[in-house]
Amino acid sequence: MTNSPSSSGNDGYDIAFKALLGAMAVIIPASSLAWLGGNALAWATDAGDWVPYQPAAALLHPDQLWPAADETALLIATRMLPAIALIALVLGGLTWWRRRSGAGGGGKRKRIAGMAKRSDIEPLLAKAITAKARSLRPSLKHAKSIDAKDTGILLGNLQGSRHEVRMGYEDVAVAIMAPRSGKTTCLAIPAILGAPGPVLLTSNKAAGDAYTATLDARGQVGRVWSMDPQQIAHAERTMWWNPLADARTLDGAGRLAGHFLAASVDASQQGDFWSKAGSNILSQLFLAAALDERPITDVMQWLAFPADRTPLDILRDHKFTAVASQLKGTVEGPPETRDGIYETARQYAAALLNSEIAAWATPQKGVPEFRPAEFVTSLDTLFLLSKDGGGGASALIAACADSVMRAATAQAERAGGRLDPPMLAILDEAANVCKISDLPDLYSHLGSRGIIPITILQSYRQGQKVWGDAGMDAMWSASTVKVIGSGIDDPDFADKLSRLIGDHDVETKSTSVSDSGKSTSISMRQERILPADAIRALPKGTALCFATGMRAAMLDLRPWYLEPGAKELSAASAATSKAITARAVAKAAPRQSDFGTAA
Repeated sequence: MTNSPSSSGNDGYDIAFKALLGAMAVIIPASSLAWLGGNALAWATDAGDWVPYQPAAALLHPDQLWPAADETALLIATRMLPAIALIALVLGGLTWWRRRSGAGGGGKRKRIAGMAKRSDIEPLLAKAITAKARSLRPSLKHAKSIDAKDTGILLGNLQGSRHEVRMGYEDVAVAIMAPRSGKTTCLAIPAILGAPGPVLLTSNKAAGDAYTATLDARGQVGRVWSMDPQQIAHAERTMWWNPLADARTLDGAGRLAGHFLAASVDASQQGDFWSKAGSNILSQLFLAAALDERPITDVMQWLAFPADRTPLDILRDHKFTAVASQLKGTVEGPPETRDGIYETARQYAAALLNSEIAAWATPQKGVPEFRPAEFVTSLDTLFLLSKDGGGGASALIAACADSVMRAATAQAERAGGRLDPPMLAILDEAANVCKISDLPDLYSHLGSRGIIPITILQSYRQGQKVWGDAGMDAMWSASTVKVIGSGIDDPDFADKLSRLIGDHDVETKSTSVSDSGKSTSISMRQERILPADAIRALPKGTALCFATGMRAAMLDLRPWYLEPGAKELSAASAATSKAITARAVAKAAPRQSDFGTAA
């Protein structure tokens, strides 16, 4: 659109007209309030009768309309109070508009143009998410009021506003957040503290992490189970879990072997001959041990002596003749091939040679057994801890997490299709300590069962390394909620996010001056709402939220230590961290003493 030179003359008329409208917008309400104030004063002090509507006279000459009224009181009633009321109305209107549009109201940062407004993500806000919770959870259907934590998992506030954004208890989520970008303090810990049902957490840290921050609080809700085969928290062994409980079928044994395979090699290497063969041998031996109710450590004895016919006899006794034939064929095959396959299987299960690790997966006198089927109907919490690159130890962690989610699925089917209350599964550091091979496939139905997984990764490529390109793409596509924090340094992924956020129209104004006068032109152009470099530079404390069927939203994250009750939680966390340190020192003391004696 182009304005002619004469348009500059019209600009003056436009300014004058707007000024007139502004003056009227102030004078008319002020004079009307003055008339009301004067009549109210006259009525309250018996200083005259009701005066018909005369706003101009009330504002300019109130003493003529109410001559009997006190001069000071009349000045207050017709000038000061209307001015104060008008200012309050203007400020109130501005505050309401800013909150409605998401541009203020106590938020930390101004909303980015083109990102989702309140109306764009209405299904994730309080009213809609509460209504959805009533429909999903029969226990809440007739409740008069519902606590916010029972409606969904807090993700943060819509940027620049007080509107809480929550994912519902049928959503499944992937969070990609770099270290120290708030993935634990702003996502994992608040979700655990607000969970209405059982909670599963995998992690590679204990002190100063979600474990210490939530251990005491969850202990007040239900029983806390901690599986710590590599002594990250240096906790006493107060549980054991039988990984062979679900291996009494060929499928179950294959899944268990798959966890040992995934913990040892990346997705790109799992398809070669040796990997497949080693995994097959493990699954056959796991099946035999489970059928004969043996401890998993017996598998290591069979791997050490391929000629041992015990697993063959067990499989035949339980009518698994085809599996027995396959195992016999491998044992009696060429020695170099057999030895290579068995050595591969030994490497995958090598962590079971460590008696400290194996003790968590074998019966222990006086130590209670953790049973997934009972856990999913409780309000208990399960902490699964393993170091990065934990090999077989991380295989046990992944197998236990998988067993819990499968038990939850079975329970949901028995309960009519969905768990109530839902179960929260926070798979923190999933690419390091919880490599469930078919997790992307599980994402397609877990949410509909009331099982809410949140897989937390440090980068998109980290997920590709574990599940492959197709697997990670499948998980990304199946996730109904995606949270992207600061620290995204992958240019391809940042550009992908930028394209998903989209473009918006930007008004460009240009002015030119010539002999005939000044002309102004206005044009529209498309511009990325958030270019890749801006995504890379996301400040800490913010995150992008992609929810199915909605515009991308920018969130202000809410760390747990700024929420109500943080003081008590901090004290409990500090006490737990101190206890971990004390246990670590106590364990180290004998070793140092032995070293001194030897010296």
